[in-house]
This record gives sequence, structure tokens and C-alpha cells, in this order.
Amino acid sequence: MKLVSYKTEGQEHLGVFINGHIFNLHSLNKAIPDNIIAFLQGGDELMDRAKQIDADIKDGKLDAKEEIFFELLAPVPNPTSCRDGYAFRQHVAAARRNRGVPMIPEFDQYPIFYFTNHNAVQGPGEIECMPDHFVKLDFELEVAVVIGKKGRNIKAAEADEYIAGYMIMNDMSARTLQMEEMLLNLGPAKGKDFSTVIGPWLVTPDELEQFKVPAKEGHVGNSYDLKMKCWVNGQQVSDGSVADMDWTFAEIIERCAYGADILPGDVIGSGTVGTGCFLELNGTGKLNDGNYKEQWLQDGDVVEMEITGLGVLSNTIKAVETEFSLLKNKKV
Repeated sequence: MKLVSYKTEGQEHLGVFINGHIFNLHSLNKAIPDNIIAFLQGGDELMDRAKQIDADIKDGKLDAKEEIFFELLAPVPNPTSCRDGYAFRQHVAAARRNRGVPMIPEFDQYPIFYFTNHNAVQGPGEIECMPDHFVKLDFELEVAVVIGKKGRNIKAAEADEYIAGYMIMNDMSARTLQMEEMLLNLGPAKGKDFSTVIGPWLVTPDELEQFKVPAKEGHVGNSYDLKMKCWVNGQQVSDGSVADMDWTFAEIIERCAYGADILPGDVIGSGTVGTGCFLELNGTGKLNDGNYKEQWLQDGDVVEMEITGLGVLSNTIKAVETEFSLLKNKKV
């Protein structure tokens, strides 16, 4: 089942996406809330009702009216929190190699994550960027999960049961802001808090069973061979797979939930897949070719991401018309 959040006449709704059409769930079963957080809080009972509606529409047993005029939102427009992991060894190793530093051994010891701005989550469409963002503006190709039920102190072996679904994530990054503030060892802040794109829909795990593969040796949890690709202005720049994750979502969730609650509506990203951002691609390019010209996102650029089974997430970069700058206001 593919769950979507969308807006009509200024009102947010919850629906299912079937063969290019959206059907409102609440209108087909009044017990199903019309927003995704309340729906997820309803647990397995509401999920089963939605799946039955989805199946009945596909089988022609239910005469449902499709939505005609709508704006597609992030699948979870207002997540309860948003974390991002660091699961792909290829990306980490390449980025460190490009900086001339050795691979960090702690990567292989435990999964890590950070909290990003859950109020900056958005779906397909325009991404508004300030002048400072354009000083090395970057995309990050990731996969993400949404938590479907409350839990605490969850072992990795059981953690997949807490995943409501999967979706594409584009963790937008302003590299100059990010690198400056990380000199103070507090992690990314303004370099990461302006836009985290998720979508276009939330795909329930049962739809991905055919793509399931074993996790990496020594790891636990579900893994899927879902191809990950990104295009900028029609030119492919990234190519990877969800199966390349060294740390599984189950292992990341175990760490997230240690001594803390995870809640329905929490979003957790995987971190960047290998080749999944210009920062890595530029570093590799310069390492291999002294004449390589760096590439960063510009006003008007179109970023399209595709993951097998999860759809295509498309955004256009839009400059905010202002001269306001933090970089220019630094104390000397």
C-alpha cells in the first residue's frame, strides 16, 4: 500500500495512491482519521482497514471516487521528530578518502544518527533557498522510514516491526554553513535545517517483500535491493542500492530507542548512499582529474530521485529574493 498526504482547499488529507490516482481513506471509512499521524497512532487495526480498502479498490470491489485537484505533500507533513543516520560505509569511506584522512574505525562499531529540523520537512515541489545556502548547495540521496508504533529499549531483532513504511529522502545541505559550524563540534545546524524532502508516498513493508535480501554479514534486520538513482537537470549523477546499507534500519532504531521513546510519525533517514551527493562526487572528481570543475545546485535546478518501489521524488531549487546573509555577518 502507498499512503499519501495531500491538500485540497487548504485542508490536509490522507489517501492511498493506486495506479496514478489518489483515493481519500476517511471518506471510505469514517473510522480512519484524515491525517497520517492520527492514523499511525491507531495502530494495526487502522492499518489493516486501510489495506483492505486498498485491496478492494484494486480488485474492483469498491467504487471509490478519485481526487482531481490536489497538492501532494510530504507523506508525513508534520513528523513528531526527524533523525538522520550514517549507514552507508561507501559514502563515508569515499568522503574521508577525498579529504585525505583515514576511514574512521568507529563507523564499524555502532550506528549513529543526529536530529534534524522536523519543522523543515517538505514534499515534492519547490525548495526555497537563502543566499548562504547557495554557497555550495547540495542534495543527499537517502531512503527513510516512518515509525508506526510507540516503543522503547527495542532490540534490533524486533525493530523492523516498528516500521510503518519506506520513502525517498533528500537531505538538502548548505555545505559552507555546515563545514563552518562543525568546526565547533556540535554537528550540523544551519547547514541542514532549511529543507528535508521526503516522498512522494509512504510504501508499507509488505510491498517490498520481493526485493528482500540478507543484511550485511554480522548485521541484523531487513534489507532490500532497491536501486537508488538521482538526476540533476536530467543528467544522472548517483547510482546505488538500499542493500548497500551497512547498518540496517533495525540496528539504527535499536540505538534511537535506547532509553528513549520512538513514536508514531518519527522519521529516520539512512544517511547518504555512495555517490549520493555533490560533496562526495566533487571530491572524487578532483582526486582523479586535476581539471575537474566542482558542481553545486543552482537556482532553477531540478533534482529527481528514484528508488525502486518507492517512486520518484522531484524538486526544483528556488532562490529567495533577499540579500540577508549570515556568512557576511561573521565577526572578524
